[in-house]
Amino acid sequence: MQEIFKQDKTFDTNDLLTKGEYDNCIFNNCNFAETDLSEFKFIDCIFNGCNFSLAKLNKTVFRDIKFKDCKMLGLRFDTCNEFGLSFSFYGCQLNHCSFYKTKIKKTIFKNSQLREIDFSEADLTRVVFDDCDLTQTVFDHTTLEKADFRTSYNYSIDPEINRIKKAKFSILGVSGLLDKYDIDIEK
Repeated sequence: MQEIFKQDKTFDTNDLLTKGEYDNCIFNNCNFAETDLSEFKFIDCIFNGCNFSLAKLNKTVFRDIKFKDCKMLGLRFDTCNEFGLSFSFYGCQLNHCSFYKTKIKKTIFKNSQLREIDFSEADLTRVVFDDCDLTQTVFDHTTLEKADFRTSYNYSIDPEINRIKKAKFSILGVSGLLDKYDIDIEK
């Protein structure tokens, strides 16, 4: 079966997708929850208000993607096609996702909820976490060099097992670097 190729199209709530390549497309309020998006290719696309919760992403291509106000619970980004993997998230809910061993340098997470995310062994060099909730997010042997956490909160990062050289933190967030010592810090 030949894969389809769609370019410069807009898809809305009830549009069905078939496996193929989508280049420079816009997706508005589409429901991909529990959908198998394995081996789909999305390049230079924008997703607005879409639901991706529990979608399958085996070998899915995401290149230069913008996710805006999307619900993305329980996704395994670590199973995506790693070649050219690049995206940004604005106002998204990404709870319980895995980015295990992904290389997503310079990714932007803005005004997003990132609770219980697994960033173990990921390369997050120059990643920006702008006003994000990182409650119970795991950073384990993660590269966080030059990452920006200044406006984010509820993170716990062990500087002894993560690479944080030149990362940026606010004075209020420094306590998130000391959690493992179980000390009380008063304001």
